[in-house]
Amino acid sequence: MTFLDMLSAAERQNASMLCVGLDPEPTKFPDRIKGDSNKIYDFCAAIVDATADLAMAFKPQIAYFAAHRAEGQLERLMEHMRRVAPQVPIILDAKRGDIGSTAEQYAIEAFERYGADAVTLSPFMGWDSVAPYLKYHGKGAFLLCRTSNPGGDDLQNQRLASVDGQPLMYEHIAKLAQGPWNLNGQLGLVVGATYPKEIERVRELAPTLPLLIPGVGAQGGDAVATVKAGLRVADGNTTGPIIVNSSRAILYASKGDDFADAARRVALQTRETLQAAARA
Repeated sequence: MTFLDMLSAAERQNASMLCVGLDPEPTKFPDRIKGDSNKIYDFCAAIVDATADLAMAFKPQIAYFAAHRAEGQLERLMEHMRRVAPQVPIILDAKRGDIGSTAEQYAIEAFERYGADAVTLSPFMGWDSVAPYLKYHGKGAFLLCRTSNPGGDDLQNQRLASVDGQPLMYEHIAKLAQGPWNLNGQLGLVVGATYPKEIERVRELAPTLPLLIPGVGAQGGDAVATVKAGLRVADGNTTGPIIVNSSRAILYASKGDDFADAARRVALQTRETLQAAARA
């Protein structure tokens, strides 16, 4: 199955638009294992087990593993996710963006070493920094477009005077991803939940691309506004999918030994909120 096939199947099977972000910070772990970076795998695997039937996707953020020399734990976690939740695609949140020859190595890392189904990328260096990932047919690549951080305005919200129509940079990225760059239907876009009007604009420019939307939960994004702005459905079928990520609100729902149960409760609430917004 391609990444898009997996995404569609997970959306139906788990009745979900929720992406569970795996950003393990040992200092925020439950009290019994707080500060122990050797427990990153154990913590994340428990979260995966608790939410495997609720998630549309899992999104491990590679920096949280690499900072603690836990890449081996990430490899184990990827294997665990494929074993216990084979129906749920895995998006490796790496935000890579380098020249073609280096991008080829990063693509090997994402798709061969870790076995991810999709990866996040920065498009700042242009087409040749994206193309190596698309050689892996069936894999997905999400381009940073209109991100949830305030500093995104510094570049993404600036007008491009030399491009026809003088679009904002994020609008130009959306057009490229929907059009000439999307050779095999593998691209998606990252758009922050903190900017629902921009989500709506990106959806207008890229009506069929999957949108990975971080920022719901701890970052303050509105789940209902996000769904209304980004989800598109025709005749009961999703034509413009959204993958709404929540990380900290789910991961750190409890400091006690019940952390996995608490994570499940928050994930269930978030999934239900998103589904209710889709029906509204």
